Amino acid sequence: MSQNFVLITSFTVFGAFFGLFGCDNDRNSDLICKNNPELCSDLHKDSWCRFEKGDLIRHRYLLKQRSVPTGKELYQQLIYLEKYSKCIELAAGVQHKLNTDRTRDRERAFAVSTQTLAELQEYTQHNNDLYLAYYRWIRFNDQAGLEIVEKAFKQGELSDPEIISQLAAHYVRFAPNDAKTLYLHLLGTTDSALINPDWFLALASIYKQQQDNEKEYLLTRAYLLLGQNQADEAQLLAIIKGDKQLAQSLDSQATELVASVMSEQFANSPSEMLLK
Repeated sequence: MSQNFVLITSFTVFGAFFGLFGCDNDRNSDLICKNNPELCSDLHKDSWCRFEKGDLIRHRYLLKQRSVPTGKELYQQLIYLEKYSKCIELAAGVQHKLNTDRTRDRERAFAVSTQTLAELQEYTQHNNDLYLAYYRWIRFNDQAGLEIVEKAFKQGELSDPEIISQLAAHYVRFAPNDAKTLYLHLLGTTDSALINPDWFLALASIYKQQQDNEKEYLLTRAYLLLGQNQADEAQLLAIIKGDKQLAQSLDSQATELVASVMSEQFANSPSEMLLK
């Protein structure tokens, strides 16, 4: 893979790089373009898609420091390039009556991004790195990619919450107990800042399948508490056949469950045993 190709398509970890430049994203990307014009020459010039364009520029600059990109970095290139391409496609549809050059510039940028995305997808299609296998699975329903992801989890080599969450969602309908194991694993191992309230809702759906009304209620309440969503109390109470005394007990347990997850103590708490 040529260095120029990597630079044109690079989208690497934003968080690690962000701290080097502070919070003024536009000014940072402008500075990068000024000092490294090759990183920006294929992009559109105006302010549309500001965030997607800024992420792309900063990650290209980060990847410029790499000699060989990792599978995770290539995966992130694909994801960020998709976001940029989708955004600039919409922007290209906005016609400028007076400044037609802007429209043509966006159309050009969209065409280039689409071609680059296709080239990178083709380049990585036979790479069995976990992240690239995951990408092929979620984008193209590639079963060989899914098998690589499943194998990595079974061997204890999978720690990325995004991938585990996607695998759990895949199992919900046809292997609910496996899905339950994965969601409980996520609640017990994921940094509190990355906890997704939908994991509680997914678990609730599994217990609904298994006709465990109390756990369905408990986890639905936990979802509502963590997501700070408004509940239809009558509908929620109907899950446990209107038993208000039981609801009070389950509400208390749901509060404790959320607290244990957010304090990262779930793996060692009674809540985990309750849900198994």
